[in-house]
Amino acid sequence: MHPDPRTFLTSLFDRAVEMADPMRSLAAFLPPRPPGRVVVVGAGKASARMAEAVEAAWGPCEGLVVTRYGYARPCRGIEILEAAHPVPDAAGAAATARMLDLLAGLGDGDFVLALISGGASALLCAPVQGVTLAEKQAMNAALLASGAPIGQMNIVRKHLSRVKGGQLAAAAYPARMLALMISDVPGDDPAFIGSGPTVGDGSTPQDARAVLTRWQVPVPASVTAALGRGSRVIAPGDPRLSRVTNTICAAPAQSLEAAAKLARAAGCEVQILGDALEGEAREVARAQAALALQLQASRTPGAAPLLLLSGGEVTVTRRGDGIGGPNAEFCLALALALDGAAGIHALACDTDGVDGAAEVAGAQIGPDTPKAAQNAGWDAAAALDRNDAHRFFAAIGGQVVTGPTLTNVNDFRAVLILQGAGLQGLEPWANGCNVIP
Repeated sequence: MHPDPRTFLTSLFDRAVEMADPMRSLAAFLPPRPPGRVVVVGAGKASARMAEAVEAAWGPCEGLVVTRYGYARPCRGIEILEAAHPVPDAAGAAATARMLDLLAGLGDGDFVLALISGGASALLCAPVQGVTLAEKQAMNAALLASGAPIGQMNIVRKHLSRVKGGQLAAAAYPARMLALMISDVPGDDPAFIGSGPTVGDGSTPQDARAVLTRWQVPVPASVTAALGRGSRVIAPGDPRLSRVTNTICAAPAQSLEAAAKLARAAGCEVQILGDALEGEAREVARAQAALALQLQASRTPGAAPLLLLSGGEVTVTRRGDGIGGPNAEFCLALALALDGAAGIHALACDTDGVDGAAEVAGAQIGPDTPKAAQNAGWDAAAALDRNDAHRFFAAIGGQVVTGPTLTNVNDFRAVLILQGAGLQGLEPWANGCNVIP
């Protein structure tokens, strides 16, 4: 049996997600359970699954973790709370306040395990003095719509927060802390994962103001005033960070390589374009379409299938009122640039199962995408103009829906270039998207 390209690409995405499952990856980074009081805290879309993995290794633990609505997991001791993402809500603010209270008063004989993953920037919500939750929500929404890279957004978030930029770790001092992280940021810099709640930061309020100016983000007077008062962000080298160890336990590169290994076993040649690609989704798509067409034209008849893999985090500058998402927008722009080119198929999904604010992981395209759009009465170029990729793919049956994956190692993009050769050996994995029970 030779599985079709859609099933093949879906199985590669499944493998990438499986590799980043905390139940698979986290235990190797845990030390033996320390003596004395152990407190587990955490935030992010993978944090509840990470807490579940901790208790599988250590048994029931004291602690509190906040994750996205729908991403909770059963734990025996650690309390799991849910809150909103990507725009914070009152539940996230209340959970963060409780977490800070839990850390207050710990001594040098105590041990804190912090579980941090993508999404923590929104889920850990403690606005600085003078900034209301509503204003923080508006700032978050405006940053997400601005097209600013995640690293730039996180600079602003840190300087408007009482928990980011090393402040969570400072709240636990003098207790020892081990922070285990699942990276969802290009370059895997711990300072940018979840806005670095356990990592010192050298940026300044002036840097935050520069980001807001550069990306034309509307700024309420309270935010201007707060940035003018200075910052609570903890500088690298601060003594309150001296007892913290930050460790990445899963990263995009590992997931891309796992998918590449599966593809090679199926008879593909593989090129990994990088695990830290950034930029406007539509521009990255046009570049990859040009590369795919160039590579296809240069290959000899009967050549093995060629797979282009990439990760990172592309962005969308919202210009329209559609229901978009960076991975779906990438696929829509890619389909337009390929214009039905024979033999080229692609998938782009977020490994957390949520592309933008939609409960959709991403989308798939193929040579039949233009015809499917025509049959459904959709104009692909018009949909791209109004950032309406999710509704476009819903209309033509091109969405990839996984439900909560309970992990997050950022975007996964795969472009398959066929020259007539079959795909071998996929039967054990050609089962569609896996959802962790």
